[in-house]
Formats: sequence, C-alpha cells, structure tokens
Amino acid sequence: MNWINNVVRPKIRSFLTTKREVPENLWVKCPETGQMVFYKDLEANQFVVPGSNYHMKMGARQRLAHLFDGGAFEIVPIPAVPQDPLRFRDGRRYTDRIKDARTKTGMEDAVLVGEGTLDGQPVVAAAQDFEFMGGSLGMAAGEAVIAGMLRAAERRSPFILFAASGGARMQEGILSLMQMPRTTIAVQRLRELKLPYIVVLTDPTTGGVTASYAMLGDIHIAEPGALICFAGPRVIQQTIREQLPDGFQRAEYLLQHGMIDMVVHRHKMRETLSRICALLTGNPAPAEKTASRRGNGRAQPNGSAVDGKLIESTAIELEPVEDAERFGAGAESAEAQRDETTGAGDAEEGRDGPKN
Repeated sequence: MNWINNVVRPKIRSFLTTKREVPENLWVKCPETGQMVFYKDLEANQFVVPGSNYHMKMGARQRLAHLFDGGAFEIVPIPAVPQDPLRFRDGRRYTDRIKDARTKTGMEDAVLVGEGTLDGQPVVAAAQDFEFMGGSLGMAAGEAVIAGMLRAAERRSPFILFAASGGARMQEGILSLMQMPRTTIAVQRLRELKLPYIVVLTDPTTGGVTASYAMLGDIHIAEPGALICFAGPRVIQQTIREQLPDGFQRAEYLLQHGMIDMVVHRHKMRETLSRICALLTGNPAPAEKTASRRGNGRAQPNGSAVDGKLIESTAIELEPVEDAERFGAGAESAEAQRDETTGAGDAEEGRDGPKN
C-alpha cells in the first residue's frame, strides 16, 4: 500500500494536473521599500529600483556592456593560476565552490576585464562580480586586475575599475593577501605613465580590496548608498560599544568626510566617466559624438555642445565699479537719470506735438 500511495498516486496526479513552472527571479523585491519589480523592467533600468532609486547589485558583464560603446568589448586574456594551491577544505572542497560559482555566473573568476571604446576613447575596464564568491580577492582575481592595468599601460589608455568585493578570499590564505601589494605595484605603473586610474566603488566594497587597489585611484566615484569600508559597521559597533551615526560608511557619509570624490547615479555613470577620461587625457571626444551622446538611452539634459571659439569671440570685458556706485547709490542715480530723460521727452512732446 505504501508503494501505491507514494509512487502510483503522485504519478497519476501529475498526469491529470498541469503545473506551470514560474522562474524564481520573475519578480524582485526592493530591500529598502519592499516594492515588487518585474525583473525585465529592473534589468532595463540598469538594476535601479524605479520607485526608491535603490541600486541593486549588478553583474560584471552587464556593467561592461553598459560602459562601452554599443555594449561591444573584447575580453582581455588572464594568465592561468593554480585552482586550489592550498587544497583547502572546510564544509566543502574549495574546488567544488569554484565550480558552483562558475556555473552560476558563467565567469572564470570574480573579475572580468574588457577593452573597447567609451565615446570613441580607447578604454580598458575591469569589473568585479559579487555573485562569484562575494567578489573575493584571490590569485585569479589579482592576476585579472594586474593584467587589465598592464593592458591599459600598453595601450596608453585610461583604466576604469568597478569594485565590488567582500575582501580577501580565505580559501587561499596568504596567497590571497599577496595580491594586495602586487596590485599596488601595478597601480604605480599606471602612475608612472601618467595614465588615469578611475575607481567606481559599488555596494559593497570592503576588506582587502578597500585596503589596496580600490583606494589608490586618481578619482574615486561611488554609487548611491554603497557600503565602503575595511571592517563592517557591525564589527566596529561591537568593538567600540558605541552607537554609530546614521549612514555610517555609506557613500554619502564618506563624501561628506572627504574619503571619496563624488557620488554618481548609475544612469549618469557612463556620461561622467567619459567626461573624466576626456579631461584627464586631454583628448576630448569629437564634437559630433559629444552633441549626440546618450547616457543609458536618455539624451543629455545639458543641451548641445558649445564651441569654445564662439565664447571667446563674444566675451565682454567688464569695467570695475566703485563702491559708491553699487547697490543703493547706483540705483538712485540711475533712477534720477531715467526721470530726467522722461521729463525732457514729455516737454519736447508738449512743444512740438506727438511724434508718430
């Protein structure tokens, strides 16, 4: 009877009833407001929740596709590294964890490096994917960052990094920590060649990544609400046993305290990066591209570009004004002069009659 109840009846029931399979990620819930957003709409909006403007995590391939012209870029090859140098095992084997992460993300490791053009400017960019073991920094990730910087040095082009990491990868031990000084040396190579190194800090950027190459850029840009720190706020609060201020270690808090340079909305990130690269390299984008530039499918609100020669030709030299002629004194004299002119005009009109 158990065989009939456990096997036969479920099979008969499955034949008679049809069950539709619904994807798990069809709807996404906003962590801030609880708003339910259709996944396709969220993806089209660059994973920014329309109602709350909450910036959700974004994959490495999607970031590079939104950065480069037409979403086209070439992947920079990364040198091969030992997969499990320490033969680490905790609850599971480290090799099994890597296989699961590769199946989930379709990436070889946590960092993806690509080269292409940004509004016509050659650029090399790297993006960390938090879905790959928390974007942790291991030997492969360190080699990817270094390879991207060396490629930028070879092409004499700016290097842009999208940082998103939980820190060093514990399964690789000291070999993971060694990537911090190695990437620092690669940053110094860019600095010697006077090439721009721009870092975009996304949610979250913590641990050894923050303590190394993520804080060595020429310009640091953060997305709204991004957590940027070495040790998290919960660890700090438990250590010092004091209540932390609101928004502690968030992008806006760090901007107020001078740790980062600007906080930029994801929809304006591409436009901002293009402008910064053109400014730092001294090679602005062509006028026709600047006038027709679009950021994330939206036209720029600033209007068309203005020719610099036009501004120079129409410039007006202003004469200095004495303090006595400013504000009240100047206004009274101007009003008196206007009254005299009006009175003279009325007298002339009364003597000679109205003028046509």
